[in-house]
Amino acid sequence: MLERRFLKQVDYGLFLNVLPLLVISLLVVASATKANTDIPDRFFFVKRQLLWIGLGTGAAFLPMVIDYNALARWARLLYYINLGLLSAVLVAGRSALGAQRWIQIGPFPLQPSELAKIIMIITLANYLSQREGKLKNLRDLLPSFLHVGIPMLLILKQPDLGTSLVFLAILIGVFFLAGAPARLLIYVFGGGLLAGILAIFLHFHLGLWLPLEGYQLMRLIVFINPEADPLGAGYHIIQSRIAIGSGGWLGKGLFAGTQNQLDFLPEQHTDFIFSVTGEELGFFGALTVLALQFFLIWRAMRIAAAAKDPFGLLLAGGVASMFLFHVFINVSMTMGIMPVVGIPLPFVSYGGSAMITNFLAIGLLQSIWMRRQKILF
Repeated sequence: MLERRFLKQVDYGLFLNVLPLLVISLLVVASATKANTDIPDRFFFVKRQLLWIGLGTGAAFLPMVIDYNALARWARLLYYINLGLLSAVLVAGRSALGAQRWIQIGPFPLQPSELAKIIMIITLANYLSQREGKLKNLRDLLPSFLHVGIPMLLILKQPDLGTSLVFLAILIGVFFLAGAPARLLIYVFGGGLLAGILAIFLHFHLGLWLPLEGYQLMRLIVFINPEADPLGAGYHIIQSRIAIGSGGWLGKGLFAGTQNQLDFLPEQHTDFIFSVTGEELGFFGALTVLALQFFLIWRAMRIAAAAKDPFGLLLAGGVASMFLFHVFINVSMTMGIMPVVGIPLPFVSYGGSAMITNFLAIGLLQSIWMRRQKILF
Protein backbone atom coordinates (compact mmCIF):
# COMPACT_ATOMS: atom_id res chain seq x y z
CA MET A 1 0.00 0.00 0.00
CA LEU A 2 2.83 2.40 0.87
CA GLU A 3 4.56 1.73 -2.44
CA ARG A 4 1.33 2.17 -4.42
CA ARG A 5 0.56 5.53 -2.79
CA PHE A 6 4.14 6.63 -3.30
CA LEU A 7 4.11 5.79 -7.01
CA LYS A 8 0.69 7.35 -7.58
CA GLN A 9 1.89 10.77 -6.42
CA VAL A 10 5.04 10.98 -8.53
CA ASP A 11 5.03 13.57 -11.31
CA TYR A 12 6.23 11.28 -14.11
CA GLY A 13 6.01 14.13 -16.58
CA LEU A 14 8.87 15.82 -14.77
CA PHE A 15 11.13 12.80 -15.30
CA LEU A 16 9.98 12.49 -18.93
CA ASN A 17 10.90 16.16 -19.41
CA VAL A 18 14.46 15.48 -18.25
CA LEU A 19 14.96 12.25 -20.22
CA PRO A 20 15.38 13.78 -23.73
CA LEU A 21 17.81 16.35 -22.31
CA LEU A 22 19.94 13.48 -20.98
CA VAL A 23 19.86 11.70 -24.35
CA ILE A 24 20.92 14.90 -26.11
CA SER A 25 23.64 15.38 -23.50
CA LEU A 26 25.17 11.95 -24.15
CA LEU A 27 25.13 12.49 -27.92
CA VAL A 28 26.61 15.97 -27.84
CA VAL A 29 29.19 15.12 -25.15
CA ALA A 30 30.29 12.19 -27.33
CA SER A 31 30.77 14.56 -30.25
CA ALA A 32 32.38 17.34 -28.19
CA THR A 33 35.01 14.98 -26.75
CA LYS A 34 35.71 12.92 -29.88
CA ALA A 35 38.79 14.97 -30.76
CA ASN A 36 40.26 14.80 -27.24
CA THR A 37 43.70 13.34 -27.86
CA ASP A 38 44.76 13.21 -24.22
CA ILE A 39 42.54 10.23 -23.35
CA PRO A 40 42.84 6.95 -25.35
CA ASP A 41 39.27 5.85 -24.60
CA ARG A 42 37.09 7.74 -27.09
CA PHE A 43 33.97 7.23 -24.96
CA PHE A 44 35.57 8.06 -21.59
CA PHE A 45 33.48 11.21 -21.04
CA VAL A 46 30.28 9.52 -22.22
CA LYS A 47 30.81 6.67 -19.77
CA ARG A 48 31.51 9.15 -16.98
CA GLN A 49 28.40 11.13 -17.90
CA LEU A 50 26.36 7.93 -17.73
CA LEU A 51 27.83 7.33 -14.28
CA TRP A 52 26.85 10.84 -13.15
CA ILE A 53 23.34 10.32 -14.53
CA GLY A 54 23.05 7.04 -12.61
CA LEU A 55 24.29 8.60 -9.38
CA GLY A 56 22.04 11.61 -9.93
CA THR A 57 18.98 9.43 -10.47
CA GLY A 58 19.69 7.70 -7.17
CA ALA A 59 20.25 11.06 -5.47
CA ALA A 60 16.85 12.30 -6.70
CA PHE A 61 15.04 9.61 -4.73
CA LEU A 62 16.52 10.77 -1.41
CA PRO A 63 14.48 14.01 -1.12
CA MET A 64 11.49 12.22 -2.67
CA VAL A 65 11.14 9.71 0.16
CA ILE A 66 11.77 12.37 2.83
CA ASP A 67 9.02 14.83 3.63
CA TYR A 68 10.47 18.16 2.49
CA ASN A 69 9.24 19.79 5.71
CA ALA A 70 11.86 17.74 7.57
CA LEU A 71 14.49 19.77 5.72
CA ALA A 72 13.32 22.88 7.55
CA ARG A 73 14.29 21.28 10.86
CA TRP A 74 17.76 20.53 9.49
CA ALA A 75 18.24 23.94 7.86
CA ARG A 76 20.69 25.34 10.42
CA LEU A 77 22.82 22.20 10.37
CA LEU A 78 22.81 22.18 6.56
CA TYR A 79 23.93 25.81 6.51
CA TYR A 80 26.94 25.06 8.74
CA ILE A 81 27.80 21.96 6.70
CA ASN A 82 27.71 24.17 3.62
CA LEU A 83 30.14 26.68 5.15
CA GLY A 84 32.39 23.83 6.28
CA LEU A 85 32.58 22.28 2.81
CA LEU A 86 33.22 25.62 1.11
CA SER A 87 35.95 26.43 3.64
CA ALA A 88 37.53 23.01 3.15
CA VAL A 89 37.89 23.74 -0.57
CA LEU A 90 40.08 26.75 0.20
CA VAL A 91 42.27 24.69 2.55
CA ALA A 92 42.52 21.28 0.88
CA GLY A 93 40.83 21.69 -2.49
CA ARG A 94 42.09 20.49 -5.85
CA SER A 95 42.94 23.10 -8.48
CA ALA A 96 42.06 22.94 -12.18
CA LEU A 97 41.78 25.57 -14.92
CA GLY A 98 43.07 28.27 -12.60
CA ALA A 99 40.51 27.69 -9.84
CA GLN A 100 40.41 25.71 -6.61
CA ARG A 101 36.86 24.31 -6.54
CA TRP A 102 37.04 20.55 -5.96
CA ILE A 103 37.53 18.16 -3.05
CA GLN A 104 38.72 14.69 -3.98
CA ILE A 105 36.60 12.02 -2.27
CA GLY A 106 38.09 8.72 -3.40
CA PRO A 107 37.65 8.57 -7.19
CA PHE A 108 34.96 11.26 -7.13
CA PRO A 109 35.86 14.97 -7.45
CA LEU A 110 33.17 16.83 -5.48
CA GLN A 111 32.49 20.48 -6.26
CA PRO A 112 30.91 21.84 -3.05
CA SER A 113 29.80 25.07 -4.72
CA GLU A 114 27.34 23.03 -6.82
CA LEU A 115 25.88 21.30 -3.77
CA ALA A 116 25.81 24.70 -2.06
CA LYS A 117 23.07 25.82 -4.46
CA ILE A 118 20.63 23.21 -3.15
CA ILE A 119 21.58 23.88 0.47
CA MET A 120 21.12 27.61 -0.08
CA ILE A 121 17.66 27.07 -1.59
CA ILE A 122 16.64 24.99 1.44
CA THR A 123 18.05 27.29 4.13
CA LEU A 124 16.89 30.51 2.47
CA ALA A 125 13.39 29.11 1.88
CA ASN A 126 13.20 28.08 5.53
CA TYR A 127 14.39 31.50 6.72
CA LEU A 128 12.00 33.52 4.55
CA SER A 129 9.01 31.22 5.05
CA GLN A 130 9.08 32.34 8.70
CA ARG A 131 9.02 35.99 7.66
CA GLU A 132 5.99 35.99 5.42
CA GLY A 133 4.56 39.53 5.17
CA LYS A 134 7.64 41.03 6.90
CA LEU A 135 9.70 42.01 3.84
CA LYS A 136 8.59 45.60 3.37
CA ASN A 137 11.83 47.60 3.32
CA LEU A 138 15.59 47.32 2.90
CA ARG A 139 16.14 46.68 6.61
CA ASP A 140 13.93 43.59 6.39
CA LEU A 141 16.05 42.23 3.52
CA LEU A 142 19.47 42.75 5.11
CA PRO A 143 19.56 39.51 7.19
CA SER A 144 18.90 37.51 4.01
CA PHE A 145 21.77 39.26 2.24
CA LEU A 146 24.04 38.25 5.11
CA HIS A 147 22.68 34.69 5.00
CA VAL A 148 23.58 34.40 1.30
CA GLY A 149 26.62 36.67 1.38
CA ILE A 150 28.89 34.53 3.58
CA PRO A 151 28.87 31.41 1.34
CA MET A 152 28.99 33.71 -1.71
CA LEU A 153 32.27 35.23 -0.55
CA LEU A 154 33.74 31.78 0.06
CA ILE A 155 32.80 30.79 -3.49
CA LEU A 156 34.21 34.02 -4.95
CA LYS A 157 37.47 33.21 -3.20
CA GLN A 158 37.87 29.96 -5.22
CA PRO A 159 37.28 31.93 -7.61
CA ASP A 160 33.88 30.99 -9.06
CA LEU A 161 32.01 34.06 -10.23
CA GLY A 162 29.30 32.10 -12.09
CA THR A 163 28.05 30.15 -9.07
CA SER A 164 28.12 33.31 -6.95
CA LEU A 165 25.75 34.95 -9.43
CA VAL A 166 23.45 31.90 -9.24
CA PHE A 167 23.08 32.63 -5.52
CA LEU A 168 21.87 36.15 -6.34
CA ALA A 169 19.37 34.79 -8.87
CA ILE A 170 18.00 32.37 -6.26
CA LEU A 171 17.78 35.22 -3.75
CA ILE A 172 15.82 37.44 -6.16
CA GLY A 173 13.36 34.67 -7.05
CA VAL A 174 12.76 33.63 -3.45
CA PHE A 175 12.46 37.26 -2.30
CA PHE A 176 9.75 37.88 -4.89
CA LEU A 177 7.77 34.76 -3.98
CA ALA A 178 8.15 35.56 -0.28
CA GLY A 179 6.29 38.82 -0.81
CA ALA A 180 9.04 41.43 -1.13
CA PRO A 181 7.73 44.40 -3.20
CA ALA A 182 8.87 44.23 -6.82
CA ARG A 183 9.78 47.93 -6.79
CA LEU A 184 12.04 47.43 -3.78
CA LEU A 185 13.80 44.50 -5.49
CA ILE A 186 14.34 46.57 -8.65
CA TYR A 187 15.84 49.40 -6.60
CA VAL A 188 18.09 47.10 -4.56
CA PHE A 189 19.42 44.87 -7.32
CA GLY A 190 19.45 47.64 -9.94
CA GLY A 191 21.49 49.71 -7.52
CA GLY A 192 23.77 46.74 -6.93
CA LEU A 193 24.31 46.32 -10.68
CA LEU A 194 25.20 50.00 -11.10
CA ALA A 195 27.56 49.76 -8.12
CA GLY A 196 29.25 46.75 -9.73
CA ILE A 197 29.73 48.60 -13.03
CA LEU A 198 31.13 51.60 -11.15
CA ALA A 199 33.51 49.36 -9.18
CA ILE A 200 34.85 47.79 -12.40
CA PHE A 201 35.33 51.27 -13.88
CA LEU A 202 37.21 52.45 -10.79
CA HIS A 203 39.30 49.27 -10.82
CA PHE A 204 40.62 49.91 -14.32
CA HIS A 205 41.03 53.67 -13.89
CA LEU A 206 42.00 54.11 -10.23
CA GLY A 207 43.18 50.64 -9.22
CA LEU A 208 40.26 49.84 -6.89
CA TRP A 209 40.71 46.30 -5.49
CA LEU A 210 38.06 43.73 -6.42
CA PRO A 211 37.75 40.08 -5.29
CA LEU A 212 38.06 38.85 -8.90
CA GLU A 213 40.86 37.54 -11.05
CA GLY A 214 42.07 39.59 -14.01
CA TYR A 215 40.65 37.18 -16.60
CA GLN A 216 37.24 37.31 -14.91
CA LEU A 217 37.17 41.09 -15.07
CA MET A 218 38.16 41.04 -18.74
CA ARG A 219 35.35 38.59 -19.51
CA LEU A 220 32.86 40.91 -17.81
CA ILE A 221 33.64 43.73 -20.22
CA VAL A 222 35.03 42.16 -23.42
CA PHE A 223 31.68 40.61 -24.47
CA ILE A 224 30.65 44.15 -25.57
CA ASN A 225 33.41 44.05 -28.18
CA PRO A 226 35.16 40.63 -28.27
CA GLU A 227 37.16 41.66 -31.36
CA ALA A 228 39.13 44.01 -29.11
CA ASP A 229 40.95 40.94 -27.74
CA PRO A 230 40.30 38.17 -30.32
CA LEU A 231 43.06 35.85 -29.10
CA GLY A 232 42.50 36.46 -25.40
CA ALA A 233 39.35 37.22 -23.42
CA GLY A 234 37.26 37.57 -26.59
CA TYR A 235 38.32 34.24 -28.11
CA HIS A 236 35.60 32.15 -26.42
CA ILE A 237 32.78 34.38 -27.64
CA ILE A 238 34.07 34.73 -31.20
CA GLN A 239 34.51 30.99 -31.73
CA SER A 240 31.15 30.23 -30.12
CA ARG A 241 29.35 32.71 -32.38
CA ILE A 242 30.98 31.17 -35.44
CA ALA A 243 29.91 27.68 -34.34
CA ILE A 244 26.28 28.57 -33.64
CA GLY A 245 25.94 30.74 -36.74
CA SER A 246 27.41 28.11 -39.06
CA GLY A 247 24.91 25.46 -37.95
CA GLY A 248 22.07 26.87 -40.02
CA TRP A 249 18.59 25.40 -39.69
CA LEU A 250 19.46 21.71 -39.46
CA GLY A 251 23.11 21.73 -38.39
CA LYS A 252 26.19 20.07 -39.84
CA GLY A 253 25.39 16.74 -38.20
CA LEU A 254 26.76 14.99 -35.13
CA PHE A 255 30.56 14.60 -35.19
CA ALA A 256 30.68 16.93 -38.24
CA GLY A 257 30.95 20.38 -36.68
CA THR A 258 34.23 21.95 -37.79
CA GLN A 259 34.55 24.41 -34.90
CA ASN A 260 33.96 21.55 -32.48
CA GLN A 261 35.94 18.76 -34.12
CA LEU A 262 38.94 21.00 -34.94
CA ASP A 263 39.02 22.09 -31.27
CA PHE A 264 38.41 25.79 -31.86
CA LEU A 265 35.66 25.82 -29.23
CA PRO A 266 36.89 26.10 -25.62
CA GLU A 267 35.34 23.84 -22.96
CA GLN A 268 32.95 22.51 -25.57
CA HIS A 269 31.68 19.63 -23.42
CA THR A 270 30.93 21.78 -20.36
CA ASP A 271 30.21 25.52 -20.45
CA PHE A 272 30.02 25.78 -24.26
CA ILE A 273 28.02 22.65 -25.02
CA PHE A 274 25.18 24.78 -26.41
CA SER A 275 27.62 26.00 -29.09
CA VAL A 276 28.21 22.39 -30.17
CA THR A 277 24.44 21.81 -30.17
CA GLY A 278 23.87 24.84 -32.40
CA GLU A 279 26.63 23.89 -34.83
CA GLU A 280 25.84 20.19 -35.18
CA LEU A 281 22.07 20.06 -34.58
CA GLY A 282 21.26 23.49 -35.99
CA PHE A 283 18.53 25.96 -35.11
CA PHE A 284 15.88 23.29 -34.63
CA GLY A 285 18.12 21.20 -32.37
CA ALA A 286 19.02 24.21 -30.24
CA LEU A 287 15.34 25.24 -30.13
CA THR A 288 14.40 21.75 -28.94
CA VAL A 289 16.90 21.98 -26.07
CA LEU A 290 15.58 25.42 -25.10
CA ALA A 291 11.95 24.25 -25.26
CA LEU A 292 12.74 21.31 -22.96
CA GLN A 293 14.59 23.59 -20.54
CA PHE A 294 11.80 26.15 -20.31
CA PHE A 295 9.15 23.45 -20.03
CA LEU A 296 11.14 22.14 -17.04
CA ILE A 297 11.14 25.62 -15.50
CA TRP A 298 7.40 25.93 -16.13
CA ARG A 299 6.79 22.62 -14.37
CA ALA A 300 8.85 23.83 -11.40
CA MET A 301 6.69 26.96 -11.16
CA ARG A 302 3.56 24.82 -11.46
CA ILE A 303 4.76 22.76 -8.51
CA ALA A 304 5.50 25.96 -6.58
CA ALA A 305 1.93 27.14 -7.18
CA ALA A 306 0.55 23.79 -5.99
CA ALA A 307 2.63 23.69 -2.77
CA LYS A 308 0.56 23.42 0.39
CA ASP A 309 2.72 25.77 2.49
CA PRO A 310 5.09 28.76 2.13
CA PHE A 311 8.18 26.60 2.64
CA GLY A 312 7.25 24.35 -0.29
CA LEU A 313 6.42 27.38 -2.44
CA LEU A 314 9.82 28.98 -1.78
CA LEU A 315 11.71 25.70 -2.25
CA ALA A 316 10.18 25.10 -5.68
CA GLY A 317 10.55 28.78 -6.58
CA GLY A 318 14.24 28.66 -5.65
CA VAL A 319 14.77 25.62 -7.89
CA ALA A 320 12.93 27.34 -10.77
CA SER A 321 15.06 30.48 -10.30
CA MET A 322 18.24 28.40 -10.34
CA PHE A 323 17.31 26.58 -13.55
CA LEU A 324 16.11 29.76 -15.26
CA PHE A 325 19.32 31.63 -14.47
CA HIS A 326 21.49 28.73 -15.63
CA VAL A 327 19.69 28.45 -18.96
CA PHE A 328 19.54 32.19 -19.61
CA ILE A 329 23.18 32.90 -18.77
CA ASN A 330 24.64 29.78 -20.42
CA VAL A 331 22.83 30.33 -23.72
CA SER A 332 23.40 34.10 -23.64
CA MET A 333 27.14 33.80 -23.03
CA THR A 334 27.56 31.32 -25.89
CA MET A 335 25.79 33.81 -28.19
CA GLY A 336 27.90 36.71 -26.95
CA ILE A 337 25.12 38.77 -25.38
CA MET A 338 26.25 38.12 -21.78
CA PRO A 339 29.73 37.82 -20.23
CA VAL A 340 31.40 34.40 -20.03
CA VAL A 341 31.06 33.40 -16.36
CA GLY A 342 31.28 29.61 -16.53
CA ILE A 343 27.76 28.31 -15.89
CA PRO A 344 26.74 24.84 -17.18
CA LEU A 345 23.54 24.05 -19.07
CA PRO A 346 21.29 21.92 -16.80
CA PHE A 347 21.21 18.18 -17.64
CA VAL A 348 23.22 18.78 -20.84
CA SER A 349 26.71 19.96 -19.85
CA TYR A 350 29.22 17.33 -18.76
CA GLY A 351 29.94 17.25 -15.03
CA GLY A 352 29.34 15.06 -11.99
CA SER A 353 28.61 17.57 -9.23
CA ALA A 354 26.38 19.67 -11.48
CA MET A 355 24.42 16.64 -12.70
CA ILE A 356 23.84 15.31 -9.18
CA THR A 357 22.80 18.80 -8.01
CA ASN A 358 20.28 19.03 -10.85
CA PHE A 359 18.80 15.66 -9.92
CA LEU A 360 18.61 16.65 -6.25
CA ALA A 361 16.62 19.69 -7.39
CA ILE A 362 14.25 17.39 -9.31
CA GLY A 363 13.89 15.26 -6.18
CA LEU A 364 12.95 18.35 -4.16
CA LEU A 365 10.31 19.27 -6.72
CA GLN A 366 8.90 15.75 -6.62
CA SER A 367 8.77 15.80 -2.82
CA ILE A 368 6.76 19.04 -2.88
CA TRP A 369 4.42 17.76 -5.60
CA MET A 370 3.83 14.42 -3.90
CA ARG A 371 2.88 16.14 -0.65
CA ARG A 372 0.80 18.99 -2.08
CA GLN A 373 -2.16 17.37 -0.33
CA LYS A 374 -2.28 15.72 3.06
CA ILE A 375 -1.39 12.10 2.31
CA LEU A 376 -0.54 9.38 4.77
CA PHE A 377 2.87 7.94 3.94
